[in-house]
Amino acid sequence: MSNILHVNLSSIGSLLDVPSTLSKPSKRWHLAFATIYCSRALHSLLNDPLSNNKNKSRKLLLNTPPFVALDVKPCSGFSDIDQTSLTDLVKAKNLDQLLELGGVEGVAEALKADFKNGIHGDVQDVARRKQEFGSNTYQKPPPKSILHFVVEAFEDLTILVLLACATLSLGFGIKEHGVKEGWYDGGSIFLAVFLVISVSAVSNFKQNRQFDKLSKVSNNIQVDVVRQGRRQQISIFEIVVGDVVCLKIGDQVPADGLFLDGHSLQVNESSMTGESDHVEVNTSLNPFLFSGTKIADGYGRMLVTSVGMNTTWGEMMSTISRETNEQTPLQARLNKLTSSIGKVGLAVAFLVLVVLLVRYFTGNTEDENRNQEFNGSKTKADDIVNAVVGIIAAAVTIVVVAIPEGLPLAVTLTLAYSMKRMMADQAMVRKLSACETMGSATTICTDKTGTLTLNQMKVTKFWLGKQPIEAASSISTNLLKLIQQGVALNTTGSIYREPSSFKFEFSGSPTEKAILSWAVLELDMDMERMKKNYNILHVEAFNSEKKRSGILIRKKADNTIHVHWKGAAEMILAMCSSYYDVSGSMKDMDDGERMIFEQIIQGMAASSLRCIALAHKQIPEEEHEIGEGPQKLKEDSLTLIALVGIKDPCRPGVRKAVEDCQYAGVNVKMITGDNIFTARAIATECGILRPGQEMNSEAVVEGEVFRQYTQEERMEKVDKIHVMARSSPFDKLLMVQCLKQKGHVVAVTGDGTNDAPALKEADIGLSMGIQGTEVAKESSDIIILDDNFASVATVLRWGRCVYNNIQKFIQFQLTVNVAALVINFVAAASAGEVPLTAVQLLWVNLIMDTLGALALATERPTKELMEKPPVGRAEPLITNIMWRNLLAQALYQIVVLLTLQFNGESIFGVNQKVKDTLIFNTFVLCQVFNEFNARELEKKNVFEGIHKNKLFLGIIGITIILQVVMVEFLKKFADTERLDWGQWGACIGVAAASWPIGWLVKCIPVSDKPVLDYLKW
Repeated sequence: MSNILHVNLSSIGSLLDVPSTLSKPSKRWHLAFATIYCSRALHSLLNDPLSNNKNKSRKLLLNTPPFVALDVKPCSGFSDIDQTSLTDLVKAKNLDQLLELGGVEGVAEALKADFKNGIHGDVQDVARRKQEFGSNTYQKPPPKSILHFVVEAFEDLTILVLLACATLSLGFGIKEHGVKEGWYDGGSIFLAVFLVISVSAVSNFKQNRQFDKLSKVSNNIQVDVVRQGRRQQISIFEIVVGDVVCLKIGDQVPADGLFLDGHSLQVNESSMTGESDHVEVNTSLNPFLFSGTKIADGYGRMLVTSVGMNTTWGEMMSTISRETNEQTPLQARLNKLTSSIGKVGLAVAFLVLVVLLVRYFTGNTEDENRNQEFNGSKTKADDIVNAVVGIIAAAVTIVVVAIPEGLPLAVTLTLAYSMKRMMADQAMVRKLSACETMGSATTICTDKTGTLTLNQMKVTKFWLGKQPIEAASSISTNLLKLIQQGVALNTTGSIYREPSSFKFEFSGSPTEKAILSWAVLELDMDMERMKKNYNILHVEAFNSEKKRSGILIRKKADNTIHVHWKGAAEMILAMCSSYYDVSGSMKDMDDGERMIFEQIIQGMAASSLRCIALAHKQIPEEEHEIGEGPQKLKEDSLTLIALVGIKDPCRPGVRKAVEDCQYAGVNVKMITGDNIFTARAIATECGILRPGQEMNSEAVVEGEVFRQYTQEERMEKVDKIHVMARSSPFDKLLMVQCLKQKGHVVAVTGDGTNDAPALKEADIGLSMGIQGTEVAKESSDIIILDDNFASVATVLRWGRCVYNNIQKFIQFQLTVNVAALVINFVAAASAGEVPLTAVQLLWVNLIMDTLGALALATERPTKELMEKPPVGRAEPLITNIMWRNLLAQALYQIVVLLTLQFNGESIFGVNQKVKDTLIFNTFVLCQVFNEFNARELEKKNVFEGIHKNKLFLGIIGITIILQVVMVEFLKKFADTERLDWGQWGACIGVAAASWPIGWLVKCIPVSDKPVLDYLKW
């Protein structure tokens, strides 16, 4: 009986082990089948012929209930812990609950994660964890639909007034002429308005979608994790519960979790709590880490317990949507300009309205048959209302044309286009305003490492005592062990070697990787063995202010305590009172020998090497006992072990990029943490220091010297400084503040957490995409994705291009505005009629606003842009050159069109309807030809590089085709008459004359003094 039970129960067990990969319906069938099988197996025991004691077994089974209740749970593999308890554990910082779960070790075990090697991390493992605990993504509010932008477009007051006029016109037209003929006037305005709204809504919707895409890219942070014992970088979105994440200064904590191990880990939780004080994280009192917080100091590893919407940050993020309606300074200036032009347009429209109403009611207007339109009481009320509605529609249309609502659209299009192109050129814009501000930059303060140099570091020089060492075999054993100790234990880097090969993978900062690879490959260091032989007691992590890192260790074999320091050579040298020579003997360091070491360091620095020193001291037990608790490592009376020279070659093309910036009138200053000799050598190599400036004490200063200047001295000398060496982040901030006070527009590059204040203070903060910490990236306006200075020069070029494109569009649009306003006003005042109807003016509005913006906003940067000085903050948006160009073209158009208005019928021998069509056609074609003139503000050759801008040519082509359709085929809609070949030729000839006029006008010199300055007393 027991055997049968055993066999059947084992079968049942295998059935109940439901794979977690099955879909829900499959799981239900699986469980139903298992239940039926169980009941049948148990029932078969009643009639089992193998049982010797049938009655006994029958009695046994009949005493049990007539059913079996099975509490079947599908096996997920994480039965010991659930997501709710994990979320609550970290959220409440519940230490008692953590102890109940067996501490961090218990949680890791329940999550099937190994402390040292992390999770397995294969596709199935990651998928299972995502299914059980969710993915590291946040639910965002739904993006704005196109309907939202359509409604937004309808909120424009002029559009609403036009629609009201169109409705009245439609009503009266149908009443007077019937539905078949009467809908044309009102219906045409409706169609034209909807066309304008549609184009505006679609373009705004597209820009919004593009900003959403950019937002996703900027949120895609790379995170260091350990999977299968290997440290690797993955996207923040790929992190799963159970992952072991490596954290260092400046990192963003990617998910909620628990602290595994590390040293001096301080976290800035201000994004969660609003408190600016740093919170210490450790295993005993506070092992809890929250998603979205930043690492302020130290380093460590964490175990991920909650991701995405299960984190505290996730709950907050789900309620926040990124607003893309940020107004840039240029947009603010343009809104002011739009408002001013709008006021002029309103004044002209009001005058036209008054003139037309007075002329109508005084009987001075005639209809198509030369009959007086208003005859006092004889005129029907319907006719009066219809005429008044027509007059109001004409006046409102003038307002529509006068108000250049295309300007904001042009800025948005230009910025969006340049953002997209800059992304391809390795620059990701986080703040729109930075695009245009960069065009005005007068000074760029750049880092050295990784920006001007490749950040591919390699140890090329090695000194023991006062002698350079070529081979590791000449190093004494005790000294070799000290070097290996100092390198293996005093590091935030790590080494991974695949079991099957001898190939090593080094991770960490470039400097750490260079030293680790040198120690492993040249000195035969075994990092794992070192770590097993020593206990780490205290760590002082490296940061850009201290420029060194230290570690206190206890040797397990003999319990001796040692302190190791590693960092900037002259700083470590100042902490030493003795040194090891080649044989490993310790010798005192007097002033003469200290000078020799300083010369060795300077010699390496002059060869563009970064010089790192290693120092050591054994600490007596009694000294350590006194220093228990929060302590500082010993910083004096150390023994110098070795000097290491690391080569970081200049980036190819960086010299040309620096020269381009200088040629464009932008000063390039290098601010670096390296010593003054390395800084001088690299600056000369990159072209920041010109021949003869190398030894100029005013051109090259140290951060400490700059700091100690008085405010007046700083302000006097800041322009002359080209290189600042051994600078702290505070020095960088100080320099930015001084430059801004002197009226400079400052761009600053930064990669460290401590660079955040300078990045925020600068007009344009440029952070590094590869080496930059998350804190630096969040403080910046633009992220340079490849950390290359050449990309900074590209951003400068694009910034100028944005500004230049907008100026081109302003010139083009104002020409149309001035011409349309003057023609309509003069015609209304003298002849009592408006030559351009509401529909025609709306069509012109569409050409110049949307299509014109698209054509001119997508011009690419040219070499000429970098030959001009930067655009100052106070410089007017409309320059004298633009006034010269637009007034000349507008004057030509006004003269030609008014000539056609008053003498067109006699010149061409046509009726009034054909004359009005000729005016409309000539006016539109003038804008098409003038669009070519607008491509260049100063150059006479407006066709240069035109073949590269396919969009411009495409828009010109589309405009011409649509104009032909309007004139030739949409007679009722556009209120036009067909033109013959001769008339088309005349229109094209008159419009084409704007090219030679544009060429001649550019020969006229203009003053640099803004026009408005002449109007001031």
